[in-house]
Amino acid sequence: MEMPTGLLPAIRKMKDFDSALETDHKFIVILESRLVQLKSLVNYARRADKRVLIHFDLIQGLKADEYGMEFLIREVKPDGILSTRGNVINLAKKHNLLAIQRVFLLDSLALDHNLELIKKVRPNCVEVLPGLMPGIIKQISEQTNIPIIAGGLIRSEEEVKSALNAGAIAVSTSNTRLWDY
Repeated sequence: MEMPTGLLPAIRKMKDFDSALETDHKFIVILESRLVQLKSLVNYARRADKRVLIHFDLIQGLKADEYGMEFLIREVKPDGILSTRGNVINLAKKHNLLAIQRVFLLDSLALDHNLELIKKVRPNCVEVLPGLMPGIIKQISEQTNIPIIAGGLIRSEEEVKSALNAGAIAVSTSNTRLWDY
């Protein structure tokens, strides 16, 4: 299973979709959309030779259960999903989709809780938010042996470099100014 590397353009607003397709990056992330739009977005991205990751939790009209995943796989056909939910990650893995566990680290308790979840669920990758914590990126990578994606609050090329130097395999950002990195 191919892992995303480098920068991951993350599309929060549809007006940025075409800009993401014009980048040299192989993967794109669809953060927010409506269920009815997904199939055409994925097809359009494929024509631009992009691999598509969908943030399962943020798709309006998509239910986080076996039937929602079945629909996504059969009709939309993404290359992978992101989710904060362990059951969605398990379903994605069951169906051989790239499964990226998204974790929000607010404090030490959240870190400990998410480390336990990661060890239990064993996603293909973990996206750490905010992605501005090189020491935490390194710690999670070492404790789980799972590739890390840094995301959230990344606003400069220096922050992208810092996350990658800390061991992240990729950095996701909706900041279009950084998509040329």
